[in-house]
Amino acid sequence: MSARPARGGGRWVTVPPERLHPWIDGFAGRHGPFTATGDERVVRLLADDGALAELYVPFPPMMPPGPPHVTRLVAHAQAARQVGVFLVRLGGYAAGVFSGASLVASKVGSRLVQGRTAAGGWSQQRFARRRRNQAAQAYDDAVETAVRVLTPYLGELDGVVLGGDRRAMDALRADRRLAPLLALETEPFLVVPDPRLAVLRDTPASFRATRVRVIDPP
Repeated sequence: MSARPARGGGRWVTVPPERLHPWIDGFAGRHGPFTATGDERVVRLLADDGALAELYVPFPPMMPPGPPHVTRLVAHAQAARQVGVFLVRLGGYAAGVFSGASLVASKVGSRLVQGRTAAGGWSQQRFARRRRNQAAQAYDDAVETAVRVLTPYLGELDGVVLGGDRRAMDALRADRRLAPLLALETEPFLVVPDPRLAVLRDTPASFRATRVRVIDPP
């Protein structure tokens, strides 16, 4: 589990599926009995001492929502799923299909995109055009890879998780080849380093976890 400050107060905690129920028990142990409310996207635990935990449902919506909130959330978080992952950074990309935490299909690749230059004049313009062409080819390779790896599993996927660099991913969203995959997009967006195979293999620790915003008592 990891924690980081939350905008607007409190802190974010990510809890693996197998640790979710023990974490909730620990919350009660630290703060006393709680009242649970919520819907298909978030479950809120308000403890007797004023502490609040907002548990954001992974792979929403949780169906059916409603009490018993904790029991339903734990069962939903621990459900077996097939998930597609598509990671893109300028010059690098990875696509994979996971059954639970196991990677069952994948392809990782890269293509040279030259860095920026401080040179001026005609040389800089020519360099900029070359760099744009290299970036366009790299993005095309990334989209082609995602389609090739993920599309055969399209009817079996419970969601598609995107990641890498947001600017790079946003540059691809208008590509019609990705439309069926983007229709299954689910949070969180995974900000990761260069999409190597080891990075791809580590993504279940993030996308399978439940994100919890904890606000301590006044």
